Amino acid sequence: MSLDTPITVYNRLTGQIETEQVYGEGWLKWTYGTSFGRLCLAALVRRAWFSHWYGWRMNQPKSVQKVLPFIVRYDLDADEFTKPATAFRTFNEFFYRTLKSSARPIVAGEAVAVLPADGRHLAFQNADTADGFYIKGAKFTLGELLGSDALGAEFAGGSLLISRLCPVDYHRFHFPVAGTPDEARLINGWLYSVSPIALRRNVRYLVQNKRMLTLIETARFGRVAVLEIGATCVGSILQSYVPGRHVDKGEEKGLFAFGGSCVVTVFAKDRICFDADLVSSSAEQREVYARIGQSLGRATA
Repeated sequence: MSLDTPITVYNRLTGQIETEQVYGEGWLKWTYGTSFGRLCLAALVRRAWFSHWYGWRMNQPKSVQKVLPFIVRYDLDADEFTKPATAFRTFNEFFYRTLKSSARPIVAGEAVAVLPADGRHLAFQNADTADGFYIKGAKFTLGELLGSDALGAEFAGGSLLISRLCPVDYHRFHFPVAGTPDEARLINGWLYSVSPIALRRNVRYLVQNKRMLTLIETARFGRVAVLEIGATCVGSILQSYVPGRHVDKGEEKGLFAFGGSCVVTVFAKDRICFDADLVSSSAEQREVYARIGQSLGRATA
């Protein structure tokens, strides 16, 4: 698949297949699609200091000048924000904004798991037998993703949900299930882009990037693994929950500072049945746009 192939998503809210408006599209195509761009990627862009520098820029007072043009260009609903669009002091503060609780209702029911983030989602009922993520034949193992052969064996044949956030999205992530989470563990790595423009070239960026792993003990779904994956220009992955304390489904877990990023949820084998629209679209390597709190699937027992 060419880097110039449009990124299409099925929008659960509208029921339509839509073409994604990619933030920084030209820069991404140059970086991942040209020889000199890939040289700069290896030498500069994937490294932590580059993202820290960009995050620092987005924390400067003058960055607030980008907020209102950004809201207008990407047609964001400012009525969802918990404070006026003119009240943000920096672009980064706007980026990890909070939303009114009424803007993201949580689907009820003990047997229902919910999406952990706003974004574009791929779901594979059995990650081991899937025909590829983002492009046919392009895969990674759960052991590589989880950073552990033991966890890879525990979740073998398990179900995988990839939730990709773009810079235009709400950038707080939430618990997909109720349960007791352990402390988030850092798995260090690079900071490649997680845009399909990059992942079509090498889906293994998802297992090479910096990520944080949390295991959640649940009564209905068994043990569930949640990973927040960093990416280029993501300044920080910040956790706001208390390890060892029971959490409710849909409760906030943490936030990403500036940049596109990704949340991955892994269920053990035969513990969940993903929603039909997620499964059918993902079989064609087409993401589903949907929001945190909406259903992702139901427990099998």
